[in-house]
Amino acid sequence: MSEIDPITLAVLAGRMEQIADEMDATLFRSAFNPIIAEAHDASHGLYHAETGDTLVQGKSGLPIFVGVMSFAVRAVIDKVRERGETPQPGDIWIFNDAHLGGTHLNDMRLVTPCFRDGALFCWLASVGHWHDLGGGAPGNYNPAAKDVFQEAFVLPPVKLARAGEIDQGVIDIILRNTRLPQSAEGDLNGQLGALDLGQKRMAALFDEYGAETVGAALDALSGRAETLMRAELEALPDGRWEAEDFLDNDGITDVDLPIRVALEIRGDTAVLDFEGTAPRCAGPVNIALPTAVATAYVVIKHIFPMLPANAGVMRPIEVKIPEGSLLAAEFPAPVGGYTETILRMIDVIFAAAAQAAPGMVVANAYGTINALSIAGRKSDGSPWVMFSFYGGGHGGSSTSDGLSHGSAPISTATIPPMEILEAAYPVMFRSWALRPGSGGAGAHRGGMGAIYEIEVLEENGAEVFLFGERGKHAPKGVNGGGEGARNVFSYETGEGWARPPMVSKMRGITLAQGQAVRLETPGGGGYGAPGDRAREAIARDVSRGLVSQNDAARDYGWQETRS
Repeated sequence: MSEIDPITLAVLAGRMEQIADEMDATLFRSAFNPIIAEAHDASHGLYHAETGDTLVQGKSGLPIFVGVMSFAVRAVIDKVRERGETPQPGDIWIFNDAHLGGTHLNDMRLVTPCFRDGALFCWLASVGHWHDLGGGAPGNYNPAAKDVFQEAFVLPPVKLARAGEIDQGVIDIILRNTRLPQSAEGDLNGQLGALDLGQKRMAALFDEYGAETVGAALDALSGRAETLMRAELEALPDGRWEAEDFLDNDGITDVDLPIRVALEIRGDTAVLDFEGTAPRCAGPVNIALPTAVATAYVVIKHIFPMLPANAGVMRPIEVKIPEGSLLAAEFPAPVGGYTETILRMIDVIFAAAAQAAPGMVVANAYGTINALSIAGRKSDGSPWVMFSFYGGGHGGSSTSDGLSHGSAPISTATIPPMEILEAAYPVMFRSWALRPGSGGAGAHRGGMGAIYEIEVLEENGAEVFLFGERGKHAPKGVNGGGEGARNVFSYETGEGWARPPMVSKMRGITLAQGQAVRLETPGGGGYGAPGDRAREAIARDVSRGLVSQNDAARDYGWQETRS
């Protein structure tokens, strides 16, 4: 590859990021289900022709996909090599196998080669969270699943298109294995449209700059990312720091599951070692190895937000995942609740990093997406499935209070608006509000969680499934900050309100028309000693109803003064 001047490099970096961003936007605007269209649970990018490494990633999708999609592309590359095939223009592979491509089975991946002058230049890929793919629970967050077959239909990498000709048989198989075929077909067409647009934009880029110059830019961007990462590590103190946190349970047995990490920094390199983490469990809080490695990348991007999103960032960092642990589960271990486990991984890495560089990290965020599925049949017999996730408080930082009612730190996804959900499904939100007193105390307090109460309007009632966390172990503060409030889930019965025995997980809750479920989501942990909080900040929180006078007195020694 030829050398490239800084101005051309900057222009090409922006152009390629724009291509990935435009692919994101194409899917968001055409997808049928709100998890993609409104919450932006999807991603697109460009990947290395030989290794599958991330070259460029869209900025609007989920950060976790930056790491796992390289494994997805690599799975297709391995399949091609295994069969002795040669990719052709217009070939498209499709799959959702989470043990190969990471995350969980709802995330449908499409991968296609990008050619220039007959040579494979890179791969383009699209991933989106489909609404339902069969399995034992509508929406596929089955907290009682003991293998992937109880979670969803499993599709290994197969060719959806050969030289531009779509195989309708593959589509027929997929649509036969979903409760919502119209939604699935709409999302599939949206992803195909995004890939088609990516091919056109790459062709235009080649026409303008040439494949050699574009390739040189990609090499330079990856090399510079590595250099920047090494410089950041070099500036931190050498040492070893450990942290531990717990998952509530695996949905099958009500036993705490530890996740442990040791962060070691030596010069311009670092090691994240998860030795001591719980072994593979029966329930669906296991994650596959690609997901665990990608989670480490997400944390690095949080701590060093100015670094570019490509594979060069991770070259100086070794991630050690113990074999047999719930962070390296092999097929067919259930992995549907991967979100809860990677959020706890983020928490422990932050807790370890806070000991090395307190000013660079934040306290624990609320630590669960609270995947809630409400499903049933309408009076005409047609099925409906409302699946969504819910917000909570983020942790305080060295400079500010935590964000209230934010999205989980694994994503840039937005919480689907109440109006969209009520318009699409037979439900009504009785409550959508901040949860007072839920943020951890600190010099900078944690953000507030939220209270959601959702009533079923359909006369046939509905069945509810919940997959959450932080019901037993609260989000932690750092540098002397207090804990955020724990997660609370309850639901109406004929005898009043009840709570599930597994605290944060439940399946098969039956609601009659007019009954509701209620989520009280966790707040974020506090940052710094509560005694260091400004008096005017405490008074402001009390006046706004975010903190009660009793809590202010208990946590901060505050007393209201009257003129």
